[in-house]
Amino acid sequence: MTKVVEISLTPREAFDEEIFESTLRQKLGATSMDLAVRPVKRSIDARGRKVVVRVLAEVTDKDAHQSGTEFKYDDVGKSEPAVIVGAGPAGLFAALRLIELGVKPIVIERGKDVQSRRRDLAAINKDHVVNPDSNYCFGEGGAGTYSDGKLYTRSKKRGDVQRILDILVAHGARKDILFDAHPHIGTNKLPGVVQRIRERILAAGGEIRFDTRVTDFIVSDGRLTGVKTNNGETVKGIGVILATGHSARDIYELLLSKKIEIESKPFALGVRVEHSQNLIDQIQYHCETRDPFLPASSYALVHQAKVEGEEIGVFSFCMCPGGFIVPSATAPGEVVVNGMSPSRRDSRFANSGIVVEVNSERLTGYSQFGPLAGMRFQQAIEQKACEVAGGSQCAPAQRLIDFVEGKHSNTLLDTSYQPGLKSADLKEVLPSYITDSLRQGFRKFGEKMKGYFTNEAQVVGVESRTSAPVRIPRDKATFQHPTVKGLFPCGEGAGFAGGIVSAAMDGEKCAEALVLLYSKKELS
Repeated sequence: MTKVVEISLTPREAFDEEIFESTLRQKLGATSMDLAVRPVKRSIDARGRKVVVRVLAEVTDKDAHQSGTEFKYDDVGKSEPAVIVGAGPAGLFAALRLIELGVKPIVIERGKDVQSRRRDLAAINKDHVVNPDSNYCFGEGGAGTYSDGKLYTRSKKRGDVQRILDILVAHGARKDILFDAHPHIGTNKLPGVVQRIRERILAAGGEIRFDTRVTDFIVSDGRLTGVKTNNGETVKGIGVILATGHSARDIYELLLSKKIEIESKPFALGVRVEHSQNLIDQIQYHCETRDPFLPASSYALVHQAKVEGEEIGVFSFCMCPGGFIVPSATAPGEVVVNGMSPSRRDSRFANSGIVVEVNSERLTGYSQFGPLAGMRFQQAIEQKACEVAGGSQCAPAQRLIDFVEGKHSNTLLDTSYQPGLKSADLKEVLPSYITDSLRQGFRKFGEKMKGYFTNEAQVVGVESRTSAPVRIPRDKATFQHPTVKGLFPCGEGAGFAGGIVSAAMDGEKCAEALVLLYSKKELS
């Protein structure tokens, strides 16, 4: 017998790990241990006064539900190889799937492993030194490793979300990601998960080469057979999965120079706004002080601004409750900001990207760059942000109302951004249509969330790496580039994903497509 029921719990009953499962069983009257109780969804009501848990209860062997999903990774050390460029979620999950299908993955990653990468992140925060190959965007696990670790995705038609979550749990993620409405791992937990995935790949005979950057593609008779690296090495395989992430500008330039078709795509750009977490909790939970068992609250906002007779979308992006703003430049002379949260989300700050849609019609001053117009536009704004803030990794900032009203901020607030802030007028950095759109958006957001629009919040620039400004086209059926066989554009960098889970699913799909086309092995 199987049944699904919904149970209302207090915040403590829902989020205190020591009593959560026993409370569920008690509420169900499930005193017999042969009744398996498995939560399938946990969500908080609008005011945070109760938590609704959807539970699957069935008479079966209880231990079968506690052991987790198992995945089989046989030794592929002597099998035919395939090349994966990039060790972000798309690349790592592509590697795991190739192993399952009996193909040896050779993963090439320009950055360092998660442990060594930490030193380069510290250098950005403390010394304002940006290593172009090892930073918050490049390195093992990609941009997602030192990010908020959000696992929520709307891309459920693209693949098996549950499978991705199961694989993460099998490699050390908490089991509550399997049923939380908006699952999240946390920047302090993700490195360990990523390391265990790497160890799994190596144990199965796969290869991962860190500090190795692709410098050329080997194309013969219209087919990509391998790559050349900065170490002077040639790496060949039955196909190449290109999963470099949204910030590998040199790869886009290489594709263009090799006359491999790429195209410009819309993206978004703006600022990151930082409030106190306590203020966001007060607004969202309608309370003076958040219940200690409730998670830090978040928000999602959207507005259609009207600028010069045109409607332009303004929306929140990668909202990080209880988080930090981090420096995400990938080259000296740029300032880029992003957000992340630890698993406990216990910082006293809340931050979110607030960004504006940018399409090709807005890139008229960059049309000479062809499909790289958006990338050059991004780059120019990041360089201007660096210049305005003094040439270091300090970020230009303004108090929120000052920004909207076009006033200079004489003082700034405390911030989670470690390199520091410099008071500056952000209209010197951003094009007028972006500034005007943001100003309208912030006013409207203040109407939707009373207390949000305040000078006790500040905006920090620039949030420019929301997604790739370039798409590498591919055939919908084969996942292959339309003119270069053996090339499988993949993940965020190719324009086909927008987060950890969607990138991981895309990596699996590309791995399956590669094996189907170029290996004699059968899919399973």
